[in-house]
Amino acid sequence: MPIGYLALVLHAHLPFVRHPEYEYFLEEEWMYEAIMETYLPLIEIFDKLVADRVPFELTMTISPPLATMLEDPLLQERYIKYFDKVMELTGKECMRTRQDPHFAYLAEFYRQRLEVAREIYRDRYQCNILNAFRKYQQMGVLEIVTCGATHAFLPNYAVQPEAVRAQIQIATDHYRETFGRDPKGIWLPECGYFPRLDEFLAEADIRFFFMDAHGILHSTPRPLYGTYAPVFCPGSGVAAFGRDLECSKQVWSSKEGYPGDPDYREFYRDIGFDLDQEYIARYVQPDGKRKNTGIKYYRITGEVDLGAKAPYDPYRALQKADLHAGNFMFNRERQVEYAHGVMGKPPIVVAPYDAELFGHWWYEGPIWLEYLIRKIAYDQNVFQLITPANFLRKHDTHQVCAPSFSSWGDQGYASYWLDGANDWIYRHLHEMGFRMIEAANRYPVPSLLQRRLLNQAARELLLAQSSDWPFIMKAGTMVEYAVGRIKRHAARFFKLLDQLESDRVDEAWVSKVEFLDNIFPHIDYRKFHSV
Repeated sequence: MPIGYLALVLHAHLPFVRHPEYEYFLEEEWMYEAIMETYLPLIEIFDKLVADRVPFELTMTISPPLATMLEDPLLQERYIKYFDKVMELTGKECMRTRQDPHFAYLAEFYRQRLEVAREIYRDRYQCNILNAFRKYQQMGVLEIVTCGATHAFLPNYAVQPEAVRAQIQIATDHYRETFGRDPKGIWLPECGYFPRLDEFLAEADIRFFFMDAHGILHSTPRPLYGTYAPVFCPGSGVAAFGRDLECSKQVWSSKEGYPGDPDYREFYRDIGFDLDQEYIARYVQPDGKRKNTGIKYYRITGEVDLGAKAPYDPYRALQKADLHAGNFMFNRERQVEYAHGVMGKPPIVVAPYDAELFGHWWYEGPIWLEYLIRKIAYDQNVFQLITPANFLRKHDTHQVCAPSFSSWGDQGYASYWLDGANDWIYRHLHEMGFRMIEAANRYPVPSLLQRRLLNQAARELLLAQSSDWPFIMKAGTMVEYAVGRIKRHAARFFKLLDQLESDRVDEAWVSKVEFLDNIFPHIDYRKFHSV
């Protein structure tokens, strides 16, 4: 009889990147890589588990920008073209490596993996893999939770309650349209929480959210059971679940965790950089700049230069994934037994991860997850997998505590999203927010054209608020693109409101912007209205 629970939570999010005005756009490949390396492998293992009748429950965020992109016909068509190029390159690699048994084996390994991916994407789900996740939710093995509308770091907008409310309510509206039901929980973007944020969640009928461990541990009063039980926020009654620190280190850390094992595939060595320019030219950027192709022949090996990496062996990597899945399960058994002994009631261990860790950054992550789920089902009886919603249904009495301001990420207190590299953006974003709130109050009953301008202004504001842009600026990767996105959305936003207020509308330009930034087709700008 299980004496505790494990909640595995996968947070799937990508920024809204869609550029129909260009034939090729590098940043769109963020999604293509995630589909090929993370979402399709996850679907493959979920389908296998369902087919084998393995009992399991998982929780997953699918953010509104990601859900929108997955269902966008333009991006679906472009993904097929991207996929076909990788498939073509893999065929060339099977020919090029045929004289070397090990590398020929690896090329064929990739070719077969791509054949499986193509069957899943094109044949099984007709290019719309969101239908797969809908199916799992209907089966009861997956609980999909919502997120902020565009993954805005909400504590940085606490001075504008209307903007925080709009991010949450537009996200819940989108969830209902996408999944045909109300969301029970939410992944607060970057796990960013500020006091009384839960009241906005209760207003949207959200029942639970996730926090990093210190957000729970520093609650007032201190929680009796640490992160082994949720707490109810005072006043709202919304439940807060805290991330388990031990689970995080074992899976997240590239040095102390499983993904850094020498037998796993090396992410940073790719044939897009290894092979001759003439050979690889068709498969890199149109201007000739090299990029990752996804075909990687080497393993982590150890702390050696990329050129000294040893060849990858998928069989050894699978053995290691099996070993690590067993180790993770063993550790959770001991953890649950200890916590149960102290608490005298069933604990819950919450293990949240970015979904893209599995497959994209850690190639063996999906198979590790499959092995873990199978082992939990058949090789132990100390704990069982559960979703937070089902846990609250089974156990509805918990301590009332006020969580503390917190985030996840470096230092745990928002330093990544408010830093010298990105702090300049917020005076502009706040000005946009106040202008949007003012306009929503001023035009309660607009004309059709006024409504279009106001709705598009709301889209531009939401897209500019994405936490991805300050994150990229702080990380120092693709900074020019992130800065350009904020400036572009801000320019469109102010032009839309200027045209609204002057009553001199360039309708052709408005139509163009609606086409380019077409997220949330049923958005209601009045979500920014002051209450």
